[in-house]
Amino acid sequence: MATVENIRNGLIDKILSIKNRDFLEALDKLISSSISESDIVELTDEQKIMLEMSEKDIKNGKLISQEAMDKRNLEWLNAM
Repeated sequence: MATVENIRNGLIDKILSIKNRDFLEALDKLISSSISESDIVELTDEQKIMLEMSEKDIKNGKLISQEAMDKRNLEWLNAM
C-alpha cells in the first residue's frame, strides 16, 4: 500500500507533466477549495446542542463501553 509521501510524489510528477493551462487552473481551484472547506466545519444548532449534551454526559460519568453497547444492540436486534 502506498504511503502518503509516495502518493504525494506521484501526484507532483503527474502535475509537472501537464501542459494544459485550463486543466491546471481547474486543478488549482479544486485543491484550494478542498483545503479551505476541510478546515472549517459549520455545525447546525441541533448538532451544537447534541455536542453540549454529550460533553455533559461525559462530565457526569454517563458512559457505556463499546462492548456493552454491542451487547445491548444485539439484544435489541434479537428481540425484533
